[in-house]
Amino acid sequence: MSAKQVKTIPESGTEVFIPLSKLKKSPKNARKTPHSEAAIETYAASIAAKGILQNLVVEPEYDAKRTATGFYFVTIGEGRRLAQLLRVKRKEIKKTEPIRCIVDTANDPHEISLDENVTREDMHPADQFEAFKKLADERGFGAEEIAARFGVSAHVVRQRLRLGAVSPKLMQIYRDGDLTLEQLSAFAITEDHARQEAVHERLSYSRDASTIRRLLTEAHVPAADRRARFIGIEAYAEAGGALLRDLFTEDRGGYFEDVALLDLLVTAKLGSAADAAREAEGWKWTEAHLDFPHAHGMRRTYPHPVALLAEDQAALDSAQAEFDRLTEQYQTAEELPDDVDAHFGELEAEIERLEAKRLAYDPDDVARGGAFVILNHDGTIRIERGFVRREDERPRAETVQRGEDETAGEAVGTADQPLRDGTDVGDGDSATSEEEDDRPVSDVLVRDLTAHRTLGLRLNLGEEPEVAVVAVTHALAAQIFYLGADAHVVGIQPIRTHLAAHAEGIEDTPAGKAWTDRHANWARQMPRDVAGLWTFVAELDHDSRMALFAHCVALTVNAVKLPWERKPRAVATADHLAVAVALDMTAYWRPTARSYLGRVTKARILEAVCEGVSGEAAERIADMKKVDMAEAAEQLLAGTGWLPTWLRTAKSQEQAGSQGTDAYPEAAE
Repeated sequence: MSAKQVKTIPESGTEVFIPLSKLKKSPKNARKTPHSEAAIETYAASIAAKGILQNLVVEPEYDAKRTATGFYFVTIGEGRRLAQLLRVKRKEIKKTEPIRCIVDTANDPHEISLDENVTREDMHPADQFEAFKKLADERGFGAEEIAARFGVSAHVVRQRLRLGAVSPKLMQIYRDGDLTLEQLSAFAITEDHARQEAVHERLSYSRDASTIRRLLTEAHVPAADRRARFIGIEAYAEAGGALLRDLFTEDRGGYFEDVALLDLLVTAKLGSAADAAREAEGWKWTEAHLDFPHAHGMRRTYPHPVALLAEDQAALDSAQAEFDRLTEQYQTAEELPDDVDAHFGELEAEIERLEAKRLAYDPDDVARGGAFVILNHDGTIRIERGFVRREDERPRAETVQRGEDETAGEAVGTADQPLRDGTDVGDGDSATSEEEDDRPVSDVLVRDLTAHRTLGLRLNLGEEPEVAVVAVTHALAAQIFYLGADAHVVGIQPIRTHLAAHAEGIEDTPAGKAWTDRHANWARQMPRDVAGLWTFVAELDHDSRMALFAHCVALTVNAVKLPWERKPRAVATADHLAVAVALDMTAYWRPTARSYLGRVTKARILEAVCEGVSGEAAERIADMKKVDMAEAAEQLLAGTGWLPTWLRTAKSQEQAGSQGTDAYPEAAE
């Protein structure tokens, strides 16, 4: 039957065109939950591209006297009606747009509305994926055009096209219900059907999406890797590198397939940065390394405060004044204009550049020393400066060398038995004559006298705790911050343990960087000549002096447990110290596959999950392979604050001391 414009109430089953403005929502519609905005958008896009493919079903509206009002209730097709109203709002059509409808007065409107929503079966997602791919392959539609025709985003279309390209064998397994959509999405990270099927064959009990994705990309570098971030996708692609895109993860960064090329680019870029630093700063040498080599055996120098040149000071004052002016001008603004925001950034960079000139290395240190150019964990360049190789050290003065030799072989007296003078030990001195009256006193006598002076110093210092802190701080700082500086009189020697020898990468952690920064901050404040160190320490305010003292003492702490050492008392002391400083290792360490979980047995992994999460969580991963179990455990333990026994701090001193001590402790060494 041909459609005709409605003028009178047509018979049931008649196809008619009714103006959109004459259509109303039916009060008998079984769907009470409103259509979502996304669904209406999808309908509108589809109708704009293809028209209304399925007629609306309507019934006439009557007033109380059973007189036709000229309006019609939409029994089936309310979503299409709303989509057309949206198109009217967008001025794509007029509100009088004729809508093709079927009049139904024979059936119960509520029942047929319910039937419309209940009895139909949605298309299987696999069929949808393949249908989208067919549109792209056979009709040449791009993602943007398909998105416009079906009212979805272009990214969603790209995802469906990628899913449609999954191996037909895996697609059938998905249809049969033996693969989830999440697992299928993980396989879609690559379009290589052979690799997809090979990984599927390797799957055992662990079939989660993360495992599938890891197996498919185990030979690649993720875009979040520091090397990838350092080089950047554009430079890598420009060099001919292939990129594997992941459309189903949040970052959608993908993976760098050519690892050798990436490493080559990283090495070249780091080398260029090292060369630039050497030329710009004048170092004797610079070395590029992926990781900080820790420079064992090298002395390190630090910059010291210097006065700015007049032109630099003027430029700094000008930049600071402009920054302050803008800050005052826009202090009440909720959002800065783009140009002002950019100008703020320029001023901050200029102020930072000029402030950096307040610190400078000694020219002699620069001429003898060098710097390491390394790659930070976040993909940025880091330069560690001021290292002097042994062969580049300046020959030490003869007097300093002699003093060391004498110190190494000197006799040590006690308070009760001071060293005797030269006549008592047969030093060869004879009775003095007149011509000998002006000779210097003998070395033995000097030792005798200074021994007595030392005893007096001990007695008086024992009554002056504040001066004792100055003396100990001076002794520690002289040995920690100066090479071969025999400037201390307090016989305390700091024994330092290089933790990098025990824990790979520890100095590159946030905690390691914090320690390095703290040490460098003190080093920059030290006088260049150790002769001025006592005055520096003595003139510090109390809090600063105690902070330096604590820093120097902290550098000597060694709680490393070695397999061949048996030091139960030292372990117990370390526990007491942890309680005293309220050590919370969750601020410095977290359990990851790399730091712990991948380096212990499966039983310990499950024990950690059981303690940190729950027994049920441990049971869920109990059948996984170790690598997969470690990764799953890392996700489960994230944010729980769980720590291995060796990193835990007792809640009280009693608990810390309950680990046991000998009944008859030995005398201190």
